[in-house]
Amino acid sequence: MHVQEFSDALDALYPKILSCPWDNDGLMCCTDPAAQIKKVLVALDATCKVLEEAAARQFDLVLTHHPLLFKGPKTIVPSTATGTRIIAAVQSNIAVLSLHTRLDAGEGGVNDCLAAALGLDGPLKVFGDSESPTLGRIGATDISDGNVFAAHVKEALQAPAVCAYLCRPVRNVAVCGGSGGDLVFPALAAGADTLVTGECGYNLCLDGADSGINIITAGHFHTEQPVCRRLAQLAQDIAGADTRIISSDTGVLL
Repeated sequence: MHVQEFSDALDALYPKILSCPWDNDGLMCCTDPAAQIKKVLVALDATCKVLEEAAARQFDLVLTHHPLLFKGPKTIVPSTATGTRIIAAVQSNIAVLSLHTRLDAGEGGVNDCLAAALGLDGPLKVFGDSESPTLGRIGATDISDGNVFAAHVKEALQAPAVCAYLCRPVRNVAVCGGSGGDLVFPALAAGADTLVTGECGYNLCLDGADSGINIITAGHFHTEQPVCRRLAQLAQDIAGADTRIISSDTGVLL
C-alpha cells in the first residue's frame, strides 16, 4: 500500500466533516504520495524525538493524533520547532499523517477510548456543542464518591496527578480528551454530573462546580494517549499484515 492509499482509507473512516472548522489535519508532510508503506510509527505527537526515532528505525510514515502543522508556519527553518520537525521528516523521506478533532468526534476515537479506559458503562451517549455535536461521550460509573473516582481516573490513565473540582456525587460521567473546557456546560445540559478532561481553565472549573458539575482534569497527554492503541490497530487493519505497525517509545508528558 502506498501513502496516498493509506491516507484515503483513514479519510473514509474518519471524514473531514467530523473535524472542527478551525482544525487542520490529514496528510501533513509527504515527499512522495506514491511511496510504499512498510513500517508505520504511531504516536500522539510528531515531536522531534519521535521523528528521530522514526528516522533511526527507518519508518516510512508517522501516524499521530495531534497535527504536525496546526497553524501555518511562516518559515521552515531549523531555528523553530516546527521547521525542525518538517525538515527532519523531509530529509528522511518520512510521511506524517494526523487525525485530530475528527478522531475525537468519530466512533471508536479518542473519547470512546477514554471512556473505555475509565471503565464507563454503556451504551455511551454522544454529546457536543454547535461546532462539534459528536465530540464528547457520557457513560455511567458505580463509583459515587468524587474523591474515590478522581483517584480512579488517576490510576486508570497513569496520570501523575489530577485536579478535582467537586460539588456532588458521581454517576453520569462525560469525557472529552485534551482541552475540554468548551464542553463543561454542554455536558451538564446533556445530563452529566461529572466531566473528565485533560485541561480546563481554573475559572471555568470553578464556574462549572458552582453550576452543578464536577470537573476532573488529568492532563492533555494522559486523556488522549489511550487512542494510540486504536490508531495502531487501524493502521494494521488498513495496511495489512505485510506492514509493521509500532507504537513510539517516545512521549511528551504534558
